[in-house]
Amino acid sequence: MRVGELSSLSGVPTPTIKYYMREGLLPPGERTSRNQAHYDDRHLRRLRLIRALLDVGGLSVAEAGDVIAALESPDTGTHKLLGAAQQTGIRTAASCDDDAREDATAEVLDLVRRQGWKVSADSPSVAATAEVLGALGRLGLHDFVDRLDDYARAADAIAATDLDLVRRRPDVDGMAEAVILGNILGDALLVALRRLAQVHHSAALFDADADADADADAGAGAGAEPHG
Repeated sequence: MRVGELSSLSGVPTPTIKYYMREGLLPPGERTSRNQAHYDDRHLRRLRLIRALLDVGGLSVAEAGDVIAALESPDTGTHKLLGAAQQTGIRTAASCDDDAREDATAEVLDLVRRQGWKVSADSPSVAATAEVLGALGRLGLHDFVDRLDDYARAADAIAATDLDLVRRRPDVDGMAEAVILGNILGDALLVALRRLAQVHHSAALFDADADADADADAGAGAGAEPHG
């Protein structure tokens, strides 16, 4: 296909496509003449990945270029590549002081050991988790921290499902795209599902009291003397 068709199929304007090629994000097409080049499905997949990095992942063009460079490096294994893609979605508004962060980091590393997870101490995911734990402790929500292993087991099952979907993608571009979109949009999905489940469990735990009160009121009304 020519660049106009590539633009039409991808929804990316032609000047933007040419900009991505100048920045090294998108490989050039195969030259068919001095002013013409041929593009294929690989370019379409790469454009989807670029848009995922920039629009959904919120990366700058330079940061997206780093992920693309890792993807194209023959020395980057799949695990390292997916790790680079994963970091595009790590966001946390939680914060804590240095002492709390140090204690929380130790707690996270202990959790990693208990779960038998293969995660290095310098992983950004360790730091992000420690920030959240430190913030929970600062707010006095120690009971949440005490249930950390329960949360970890649920997260482990979700992660296994995630990676099963990722590994089914046909190439590394698709795998990286799945990690980025799956993490960012998947996080939103998990939040929504968590809310749904909370509604269910709240009804099971607390609506029973309301039902009992309603039954008691109904029973009292049935036993009352009729008027007139």
